[in-house]
Amino acid sequence: MPKKTEQSSSKKDLQKIPLLVRRNTIAFPKLVTQVMVMRANAQRALEHALEGNRKIVVVGRRNTRKRNYTAKDLYPMGTLATVGRMLKLPDGSSTVWLQGEQRVNLLDVVQTEPFFMAKVEPAEETVTDNLTVQALKRAVLALFEKAIELSPSLTDEMYIAAMNADSPGWLADLIASSLILEMKEHQKILQTLDIEKRLHVVNLHLAHEVEVLEIQTRINKQVQEELERTQREHILREQLRVIQKELGEVDPQFNEAQSLEDRIRNAHMPKQVSKKALEELSRLGHIPTASPENGVIRGYIDWLLSLPWKASTRDTLNIQEAARTLEQNHYGLPKVKERILEYLAVRKLAGKKLRSPVLCFIGPPGVGKTSLGKSIAKALGRKFVHISLGGIRDEAEIRGHRRTYVSALPGRIIQAMRNAETVNPVFMLDEIDKVGTDFRGDPSSALLEALDPEQNHSFSDHYLEVPYDLSRVLFITTGNILDPIIPALRDRMEIIELPGYTEEEKVEIANRFLIPNQLREHGLSRKQLSFAANTVQRIAREYTREAGVRNLEREIGSVCRKVARKVAEERKISPKISPQLLSKYLGAPHFSWGTAEQHDEIGVATGVARTEAGGDVLAVEATLMEGKGDLILTGQLGDVMKESAQAALSYSRSRSREWELSQEFFKSQDIHIHIPAGAIPKDGPSAGVTMTTALISILSKRAVRKEVAMTGEITLRGKVLPVGGIKEKVLAAHRAGITTFVLPKDNKGDLEEIPAKVRKSFNFVLVERIDEVLSTALCP
Repeated sequence: MPKKTEQSSSKKDLQKIPLLVRRNTIAFPKLVTQVMVMRANAQRALEHALEGNRKIVVVGRRNTRKRNYTAKDLYPMGTLATVGRMLKLPDGSSTVWLQGEQRVNLLDVVQTEPFFMAKVEPAEETVTDNLTVQALKRAVLALFEKAIELSPSLTDEMYIAAMNADSPGWLADLIASSLILEMKEHQKILQTLDIEKRLHVVNLHLAHEVEVLEIQTRINKQVQEELERTQREHILREQLRVIQKELGEVDPQFNEAQSLEDRIRNAHMPKQVSKKALEELSRLGHIPTASPENGVIRGYIDWLLSLPWKASTRDTLNIQEAARTLEQNHYGLPKVKERILEYLAVRKLAGKKLRSPVLCFIGPPGVGKTSLGKSIAKALGRKFVHISLGGIRDEAEIRGHRRTYVSALPGRIIQAMRNAETVNPVFMLDEIDKVGTDFRGDPSSALLEALDPEQNHSFSDHYLEVPYDLSRVLFITTGNILDPIIPALRDRMEIIELPGYTEEEKVEIANRFLIPNQLREHGLSRKQLSFAANTVQRIAREYTREAGVRNLEREIGSVCRKVARKVAEERKISPKISPQLLSKYLGAPHFSWGTAEQHDEIGVATGVARTEAGGDVLAVEATLMEGKGDLILTGQLGDVMKESAQAALSYSRSRSREWELSQEFFKSQDIHIHIPAGAIPKDGPSAGVTMTTALISILSKRAVRKEVAMTGEITLRGKVLPVGGIKEKVLAAHRAGITTFVLPKDNKGDLEEIPAKVRKSFNFVLVERIDEVLSTALCP
């Protein structure tokens, strides 16, 4: 039968007691509890208790996050305790030892300032002495013994105290105070007045604690075993090294592994890369030296160590000096120079936050695209690396091969970065328009990641298998024409077009750069060889016909070689090369200077086209012959150009009355349109007005003016539509000696890109309809 325990104090003695409010500590009866007191009101409560009967009630509060609490926040039950020793600390806080006596219920809080006081009454515990309580007591003691064995924080003295507990309630309180529980769990145990239920709750918490301690012990054991194994290996290796050193038999493989580990740790690799390298080094230590895998892993580690991860060159941000460098190394090209100086200016203001742009130089051969990249690197103070993409058809050339392949290597980008030895070089990808595609993949698509400023901070190479940062690299790509470059790749690049040079620019470039370079290469001085003022101009006119200056340099080199031979043979020569002497050194002129055609002819119109070499002049020929009204097209014309010819014929037939031709004329006559240089494929709509002019010339028997060149697309209604490549076409016409250039009116804005000297030498006729073209091009 349950019975009530006797209380040691009467209700009258416990009427009005100061409260010690705690947010993380619960005191249990019959146990000594040490608490740290920092709040002023709590210290006043303790001082009040010390001045009286040394009694105080330790009570917890619910909302521990609130700094200012009220009586409603207090738990309804606390522990009456006697204040023992109190030690005041220099920082104003106090350490107090409290001897718990009994559980009490808070009846009413009668005071909150300067400290809490409340009316309390003893809480009566229900004691049941039966077999269940005895069984719970034994179970709790058994679990507690096991917990003491597993936990380093629980001592044997605690177990002895638990064995000597004279009542089940005291045993439950003693064990509960030793467990690490949340405040509300301790309070729940305190408020459980039924001893059997209290033992049951403590038993559950103790079982959970034992389970956690077992897992913790198992984890600690595994960690300890691993540490012991590692330490044992380390000690054994050190002993082996010392023994071998004493015997004079140092293991080279051990020294090599240690050296590689030191190099990896000092290579300033990213954490992920360093971890990968150390893992591979660990594998290397367990593989026999004779195994092929040993060489593969060693080569992989060498590649990781040879790549630049943090080493960089400091940018030269002196814009005036950079402008002088670009001007000294290149003549003309104002648009490109302006873009580079803009980049330097923004870099100077924005610092490292600026993402490096991807520039794409598009222009004909020989205009200085590659050498311009070198000049940019020199102006920036960076290293220059160059790879040619022409003819690449294998994606692995860009991204590398997997290490599972024999003789696998990283891609060309990673190889070039190793050669650069810095993370911020000027990286030139040459001939990007000549990248091919076949069954081995699409290299252009593999370039998308490397050339995308949003992605290239973690470029993935199949060989490395770790991300590599390319975000600080200044990529420059070059190509002759834009069309073959895939749209996705084109979208990632800033296109800068480099046009062909004018005659004046070629002469200036030759005098500034080409002639001094050739004299130096051939061991000649200015006293031994010099060119008259108009000699270079004549070479450019009669011995070359190109957009760049590559052939011009070859012809100058040819003159230098012949002079060098005569100097070596000690023959008497004229040191100054005049235009009259060119035929002696270079032979007969290769090209005739002047207009595209020598005479005004019927059925021959001069057109212009944009090619890989910049621009070229085309003579479109038309002729009539008896037949069945067929249209014959020759000269390797593409589909678009064939459609333009058909549109020209349809327009001519629609205007046949103006030419006083009957419809039967077109049924009995075949029309043949031919564009010379038949071995070269041609396509595009820009020859529409030229073919129409040649066709109407042959139909109307009116000759086409020889000094007139034209370009533009034609419609069936006779409208002239705008076309591209105006600058290249005008320069080609200028080289051919054309003086009148007919172009669509909508292309007027393109004339601003043409050099002023060239513009002055032309009579530009802007047209909207084919009638305006005919009135300009055809003779009366």
